[in-house]
Amino acid sequence: MAVLIECVPNFSEGRNKEIIEAIVDEVRKVKGVKLLDYSSDEDHNRTVVTYIGDTDSIKIATYNLIKKASELIDMSIHKGGHPRMGATDVIPFIPISDITMDECVAVAKEVGKKIGDELDIPVYLYEEAATADYRKNLADVRRGQYEGFFDKIKRPEWKPDFGPDVMNVKSGATAISARVPLVAFNVNLGTNELAIADKIARTVRFAGGGLRFVKAMGVMLEERDIVQVSMNLVNYEKTAIYRAYEMIKMEAMRYGVSVIGTEVIGLLPMKALIDCAEYYLQIENFSIDQVLEKRIVE
Repeated sequence: MAVLIECVPNFSEGRNKEIIEAIVDEVRKVKGVKLLDYSSDEDHNRTVVTYIGDTDSIKIATYNLIKKASELIDMSIHKGGHPRMGATDVIPFIPISDITMDECVAVAKEVGKKIGDELDIPVYLYEEAATADYRKNLADVRRGQYEGFFDKIKRPEWKPDFGPDVMNVKSGATAISARVPLVAFNVNLGTNELAIADKIARTVRFAGGGLRFVKAMGVMLEERDIVQVSMNLVNYEKTAIYRAYEMIKMEAMRYGVSVIGTEVIGLLPMKALIDCAEYYLQIENFSIDQVLEKRIVE
C-alpha cells in the first residue's frame, strides 16, 4: 500500500462561498492530493475540509490552504457559533496507510514551523503532537478564543510552539496535531433555549463526568431558531455514536425537549455507522465484511 495521510483543516469561514471555494481550490491544485469532502455551516461560520495524499503533497496543500485563508479571512471581524482562535483554526494529520502516528507528528511539526516562520502565525501543537500534557486537549489550548488570546499568549505557559509570541490580529493563531480519526456528530433539539443545550452538553461530555471520549457544547442555530449539541467523538470505537445519541435523547426528556434531527460533519469511518446499525437492528454476529460495497472495493 502507498503512504496516505488524511488532513482535516477547519477554517473560520462558512458563509462567503467565493472565499470558501478559493481556499479549497488550493487543495485541488496540488498533484498527489485528493479532495474528499468539504462542508460549511453558516451558524458556526466554519468550513471543514477533508483530503488525503502522500507526505510531501499533503504538506504542500496544507501550507497553501493556510496561506490563502490568512489572505482572505480577517479574524478581527469574524463572528460565529463555534469556538475559534484563527483563520485556519485547527489542522489534524491522521495516519491512514503505511505511516505511523510518530511520522504524522513530524509532519505536523514541520508544517507548524513553516507557518510560524513564513506567515507570522502563532502555532500550538495539540493531541499526539503536544509538547506538554496540558496542551493535549484542544479545548484547553483554544480556551479564551481569538479575543482572549491577545492576553493569553503573553503568559509563559502559553508561549506558542512556533511563530511569534504576539497574536496575529488578522489571522489569529492555529492549532496543529496528529491524531486518530474522530467523528463530528451533532444532535438538534426541538427548542430555542441555548441553556438547555448547554446543560445537556455538560452532562454528556467527559469533562463534565459524561462519556469518556466525547467533547460537547451547546450551539444556537440562528437561521432555524433551534439549538444543537455539537460533539466530537474522539474515539468512536470506545464511545459509539448511538451511545452519545441515546444519552442526549434521555437528558433532553428531562426538559420536555425532543431530538428533531442529527448531522455528521465531514467524513467518518464506515464502522461508526455499522456499529449503529448493529445496535438499533440488534443484528447478531454481524461482520463488516458482509457490507457489499466493502467487498467490491476490495
